[in-house]
Amino acid sequence: MTSVETKARTAFSRYRIMAFVTGTLLLVLTLEMVLKYIFQLNGLEEPGNWLSARPVLGTWIAIVHGWIYVFYLITVFALWSHMRWSFGRMVVLIIAGVIPVMSFIVEPNAKKWMEADLPALIAKEEGVHE
Repeated sequence: MTSVETKARTAFSRYRIMAFVTGTLLLVLTLEMVLKYIFQLNGLEEPGNWLSARPVLGTWIAIVHGWIYVFYLITVFALWSHMRWSFGRMVVLIIAGVIPVMSFIVEPNAKKWMEADLPALIAKEEGVHE
């Protein structure tokens, strides 16, 4: 394996893991919001006193998803820069982290893009070093 291939595959592996984690947490956050706003199941700290009660589960899910999304963005940027993709592909990967289920749809496409574009990157690197 060449260094370009190794870096690209490593970046894709990290992206793939973060796409799964981000997508899963986004689904959990979506479920929590449906339960909270449609079925009024708030998961309050003090269920008897709604004036002073604070949401427990939803707040933590949102915070965790927010931080995981930051790490997801880092992996998207790393993959995008290693693969030298267009800005549009980066936007698609970024948006996939905020639309429920989208990361599970985009990730296989990203794998196809990588497999299609990687030989050209390897050839370009070999041409430079010869």
